[in-house]
Parts: sequence; C-alpha cells; structure tokens
Amino acid sequence: MIEIPLTHILVLGAILFCLGLLAVITKRHAIVVLMGIELVFNAANLNLVAFNQYQPDLMGGQVFTLFVMVIAAAETAVALALVLKVYQYFKTVNLDQIRQSTED
Repeated sequence: MIEIPLTHILVLGAILFCLGLLAVITKRHAIVVLMGIELVFNAANLNLVAFNQYQPDLMGGQVFTLFVMVIAAAETAVALALVLKVYQYFKTVNLDQIRQSTED
C-alpha cells in the first residue's frame, strides 16, 4: 500500500479551503455560497482524517469528522429551506438583489 505524505494531504485541504472561501466571498448566488461553505467543511474534515492517520490508536479525528459531517448536513438542510423561503418572497436568490430589495 502506498502511503501518501501528510504534507500532500494538507496542501489538498488548503486548496479546497481556499476554493470554498473564494466561492463564499466572490459569488452572488446563494446556492453557490452554500456549496463554498461545504467545501470549507470538507477541507477541515480532510485535515482531521489526515492527522488521525498518523495516530491510528486515537479515533478522535474520525469521530470528530463524523460529527462535523452530521452538523454540516443539518446546516445545509436548514440553509436550503431558508433559500427556498427567500426565493418565494423575493423571487430571486441573487444576494445583491435581495440586499437592494431590503434597503428600499
């Protein structure tokens, strides 16, 4: 079995985190912002599992990752419900248009 060095996994996690953060900061569509947040969570999960690989006796990283995934799934369900309600009210999910509607 080929063992992947920890630095390679951490670099991949950092790239995923940066892509998620970039999506959250630059995109105006609410669904894309939610996908960016999910990328940030997945980057953190990847790092937790990578660190746990070097201490396999302690299952803390994998257990913590499981909890983070469950919380992220619940958070996404609530966020999507909010996006649907916002769409029903404003007829758009573009965050700039929603902001302009609330300022008027």
